[in-house]
Amino acid sequence: MTLYAVQKFLYELNRTPSLQTAYSNNRHAVLEPYDLTEEEQEALVAPDIGKLFHIGVNGQILMHFAAFHHIEWQDYLQRMRDGIATYGPVREGVYAMTTGIDEVVVAHNEAGGGSS
Repeated sequence: MTLYAVQKFLYELNRTPSLQTAYSNNRHAVLEPYDLTEEEQEALVAPDIGKLFHIGVNGQILMHFAAFHHIEWQDYLQRMRDGIATYGPVREGVYAMTTGIDEVVVAHNEAGGGSS
């Protein structure tokens, strides 16, 4: 797993017009210099927003990638939800999921554990 490499690529893609052009022309070739797994390359080439979110890509970086692909905001959010439903919880990174998909997380004061 090379989450750092995926996020580095996306960060550079989001900020560099020449990289955007190269990616648009040949997605596979532009990914070669990055230390990516086959799974990550496939998700970036597709683009598979749900898979990238599942892998652990930061949503702030991912939303710009979605916009680059003309994915509307509501569709972007749904693709992230679908990614969790299809591939499972976010594996690592800031969005790593510590509860199951169907678990309800209740605030401490809602659970009868105190007042605010």
